[in-house]
Amino acid sequence: VQLQAFGGGLVQTGGSLRLSCVVSGRTFSSKPMAWFRQGPGKEREFVAAISWNDGGTYYADSVKGRFTISRDNAKNTVYLQMNSLKPEDTAVYYCAVGYPYGDRSSASGDYDYWGQGTQVTVSS
Repeated sequence: VQLQAFGGGLVQTGGSLRLSCVVSGRTFSSKPMAWFRQGPGKEREFVAAISWNDGGTYYADSVKGRFTISRDNAKNTVYLQMNSLKPEDTAVYYCAVGYPYGDRSSASGDYDYWGQGTQVTVSS
């Protein structure tokens, strides 16, 4: 399984970006997906997750109401729409694939494949 994330960049406070993550393999539709991020000098943290079956979503409190995770199983792609961006959202964003038929989760240990990351920088 390989993941390729893209869509990061430099944006001003209040702006928007849409991240995409394309996943290789034929079992994408049976796996939960998530986004994590790691800011400068910080630990990696959970951002959002989406179920494999009912499209249920789960967000970190820090992004709730501003970010939206979605998936397109026909394209093996998961998205993260980020609105009202703040300087504290500056980080490398990673997509991750969960185990088959697993629950959406905020724990990094529940994901077994990770993308290479894409940099998001929000200027003040």
